[in-house]
Amino acid sequence: MASEDFIVFKANLAKVARAAALGIAAIVLFTVPVWAQNDPLPSWNDTAPKAAIVAFVEKVTKEGSTDFVPEPERIAVFDNDGTLWTEHPMYVQLAFVLDRVKAEAASHPEWKNTQPFKAVLESDMKTLAALGEKGLVELLMTTHAGMTAEEFQTIVTDWIATARDPSFKKPYTELVYQPMLELLAYLRANGFKTFIVSGGGIEFMRPWTEKVYGVPPEQVVGSSIKTQFEMRDGSPTLMRLPQVNFIDDKAGKPVGINEHIGRRPIAAFGNSDGDLEMLQWTTLGEKPGFGLIVHHTDAEREYAYDRNTEFGRLDTALDAAAVNQWTVVDMKADWKQIFPEK
Repeated sequence: MASEDFIVFKANLAKVARAAALGIAAIVLFTVPVWAQNDPLPSWNDTAPKAAIVAFVEKVTKEGSTDFVPEPERIAVFDNDGTLWTEHPMYVQLAFVLDRVKAEAASHPEWKNTQPFKAVLESDMKTLAALGEKGLVELLMTTHAGMTAEEFQTIVTDWIATARDPSFKKPYTELVYQPMLELLAYLRANGFKTFIVSGGGIEFMRPWTEKVYGVPPEQVVGSSIKTQFEMRDGSPTLMRLPQVNFIDDKAGKPVGINEHIGRRPIAAFGNSDGDLEMLQWTTLGEKPGFGLIVHHTDAEREYAYDRNTEFGRLDTALDAAAVNQWTVVDMKADWKQIFPEK
């Protein structure tokens, strides 16, 4: 080969090498983001809770494995307050109750001198707390009953669309946890049916859970008051009565699951002592399931609380998590992001 030809050959070889290198770089640049986008839980840090979730889902969905669970039996239950959305500085439904009392006060002048309404109207939370469960039940019965189911649904829908959290100044439906939204979607993509099992009112949640969580009304289990069928002006209605029907909290949760779902869950997600029995029911049977507790540890991005709080106390269940090998999510350490970005 002539020297001139050899020089040209080397130049062309260098071009090919550079092109190949650029091609490899392009493959890397375009491959890494695609791989990252395939992560079903992108708001979760790569820590133990995420690994535990993925490992559980993979083992119960792998056909032929000893841990395989058929799709109809893949039931996952989620608490709502403190598990799927924020519950401080008070439960969202309590904020709804207080707003309802204030909205109806003009029609009830006697409330100015009658507890527990007087405490609400004067924003006297100390007195209201001292009145305890009895005072709260009276408020609930007054603000949630004496109307049709359709009327109550309209009131809830209008309130949830306009109410704002006092701390974050955002709609409550924007204060849902992005990592848990991803978890709901991940489970459904793997053949799970997801249910909400909450101490909150069933008819308070049903008007908005499908839009916010992708959980339809028929997959919501909650506390309820009694209703009564009536014909009014030739139209069938359900009247809401001032009587407690069912409390879906603590030992009531497994009962509610049995009555509404009819299958024992294989995965349960909670955040407080109110979820203890639901976690036990899910994980301590003949076929052990997966239990997870959301531990509020992030005072900067949300709130930090556990054993000493009026709302969402996590004490007995936190101790039980270590004994029963439940996964505990440290919000500060395990979640890249708390709320959805708007």
